[in-house]
Amino acid sequence: MSGTLFVIGTPLGNPADLAPRALEALRAAEVIFAEDTRTARALLAAHGLDRPTHSCFDANEAARAQEAAALLAAGKTVGLVSEAGMPAVSDPGYRLVRAAIDAGARVVPIPGPAALLLALVGSGLPTDRFFFAGFPPRKPGPRRALFASLRALPATLVFYESPHRAAATLADLRDALGDRPACLARELTKTHEEFVRDTLGALAARYAGDRPLGEITIVVGGAPEGATGSDEELEERAAALLAAGESARDIAQQLAEETGRPRREVYELVLKLKPR
Repeated sequence: MSGTLFVIGTPLGNPADLAPRALEALRAAEVIFAEDTRTARALLAAHGLDRPTHSCFDANEAARAQEAAALLAAGKTVGLVSEAGMPAVSDPGYRLVRAAIDAGARVVPIPGPAALLLALVGSGLPTDRFFFAGFPPRKPGPRRALFASLRALPATLVFYESPHRAAATLADLRDALGDRPACLARELTKTHEEFVRDTLGALAARYAGDRPLGEITIVVGGAPEGATGSDEELEERAAALLAAGESARDIAQQLAEETGRPRREVYELVLKLKPR
């Protein structure tokens, strides 16, 4: 019989967040695959456990997935943990889960903390619909292109980010989406947990010269109701308002409020349409 893969959610920082079922799964596992073996061994030792522990990170996950599949095919019980939080959510693990399924193994996810959900709930922004985009691209061009593609999405947006790039990302979000309400959550479940709630522009200014410390999650309000999706639709609306005699400034203000796009961007578009 094929074995079982336990996908185990572990604490983000507060050790009291380890669920009883997670501890049971760690006890049951004969082998542990871990994003960070040092963190995993410390967690095991804290509970009097000692298990063979193998690294599983981005660079070696494909090979480790095949090793795990062989163990599972031999009937072993395997555990998968991230450095913190839920494996396979912006962390290694997807390939291991896929390999386990292909090997006919039983896959059992064990609930645990996830920074994206904690930040979303604590942000004070709508939670009925949200889009998790993981870590934005490091390079400015692809990062801004991603944000532009999400501009018309009527759902709260959630991102992970490095503290080194938090200010630049907040500024790019403001430029791409407009000055929407947002929240920067850091050090979730830890001693210095903090939720900073403001507009994207205010947050970008705050952290431009004062880099936030710790693990960062950014939550941003979704597109306003009735937001215009495409540039073509926006141009048609602007052209109609120009034909009605509205000024370029008034049109830019109105359409920025309707669509959630930056006022400067809309104003430049209106000027291109305006007869000379």
